[in-house]
Amino acid sequence: MVKICCIGAGYVGGPTMAVIALKCPSIEVAVVDISVSRITAWNSDQLPIYEPGLDGVVKQCRGKNLFFSTDVEKHVSEADIVFVSVNTPTKTRGLGAGKAADLTYWESAARMIADVSKSDKIVVEKSTVPVKTAEAIEKILTHNSKGIKFQILSNPEFLAEGTAIQDLLKPDRVLIGGRETPEGQKAIQALKDVYAHWVPEDRILTTNLWSAELSKLAANAFLAQRISSVNAMSALCEATGADVTQVSYAVGTDTRIGPKFLNASVGFGGSCFQKDILNLVYICECNGLPEVAEYWKQVIKVNDYQKNRFVNRVVSSMFNTVSNKKIAILGFAFKKDTGDTRETPAIDVCKGLLGDKARLSIYDPQVTEDQIQRDLTMNKFDWDHPIHLQPMSPSTVKQVSMVWDAYSATKDAHGICILTEWDEFKTLDYKKIYDNMQKPAFVFDGRNIVNAEKLREIGFIVYSIGKPLDPWLKDMPAVA
Repeated sequence: MVKICCIGAGYVGGPTMAVIALKCPSIEVAVVDISVSRITAWNSDQLPIYEPGLDGVVKQCRGKNLFFSTDVEKHVSEADIVFVSVNTPTKTRGLGAGKAADLTYWESAARMIADVSKSDKIVVEKSTVPVKTAEAIEKILTHNSKGIKFQILSNPEFLAEGTAIQDLLKPDRVLIGGRETPEGQKAIQALKDVYAHWVPEDRILTTNLWSAELSKLAANAFLAQRISSVNAMSALCEATGADVTQVSYAVGTDTRIGPKFLNASVGFGGSCFQKDILNLVYICECNGLPEVAEYWKQVIKVNDYQKNRFVNRVVSSMFNTVSNKKIAILGFAFKKDTGDTRETPAIDVCKGLLGDKARLSIYDPQVTEDQIQRDLTMNKFDWDHPIHLQPMSPSTVKQVSMVWDAYSATKDAHGICILTEWDEFKTLDYKKIYDNMQKPAFVFDGRNIVNAEKLREIGFIVYSIGKPLDPWLKDMPAVA
């Protein structure tokens, strides 16, 4: 029986291994993590992450051929294939601070694998890592191998949160990169055989190691670039009276461009886009390509600009001050159908409003109060370290309250900021909300999900990203 072990029980490791277990009943799959609380959650009825469909898959396989354990060394030493899916945060100090990936957790995982292995193993990079990580890992493993042979493969994940289970069951492609040696090709084939249980052969792509590592960074950079492109257009649309929805629809009907990832918004978030682009920038700089680095940096600059522009629009519309005004924040996750708040634009928007002394009332159907307080008090990049290594958050932000429905959030508020496109925000009783708000009542739609005309008929002053401006807003400066 083939045994697979995955180090790291997070957003990637958990769902990926659950689907492998579901589709390969003859393979024993163990997911290991040093975090006791996380493994306890995976073994309970309340899984540590929210992902549509995940619950069913885990419950079907758990205890049969899918196991969650903190006994890392036992499962690693018994495995034939070891997936490494640990955090690769952006470095906060030292060489490459603010850009380079921090491979501390990766390196300790590699040293542990070398330490406990008693048989040959295939080691698979699953985390998003910079190009050439495989080479470093290979060196650590071979220098500590005690005669055991290791083959390194790169098998980047291309999951989108909120649709991860579907993405795993019906992937666009599975990418496997390995060495171009007979041993390397044999290892590629072994991993290919696992995926071939349910993925059509023509969708399993094989490349060399560096191509696989770079393809992941490139894919995320291209996706983020599309968002920044349409967000840059949204600023121009507001200035000229064009409607960004109409523009992006017209652009997206061109088959060479296609319609996906062309929705203007308050900005992109998620654990990968910014991190991967910073990483790409650093790799370009290290390889003497400053022009290429500068090009990719702009994608992040436009994203930051879009978040600042949104905050400035809120403050300037409200007579240039939000001091002590209650503002409702609807949605905190970086997108709908996930509880993930990593790099969510809501953090910067909330911090911007708090900087002007606003009082915030936040509602998100999937995010806990503890998580929101953490996000608003943490330093940049701290979120990407394992939870027990994150700073404890004794300081809660006084001007922030968390509520459990949109009506409490908006009661007596001066304005509403919609920051996540949860479906339920489209069908709220906005008449009831308007009647319970301070006047003038504002809606700032950061996701273009509400019907602005209907809201204006009720009496709201509405700002939608990239849409012709409300007469009220035309008199206000757009950027402070």
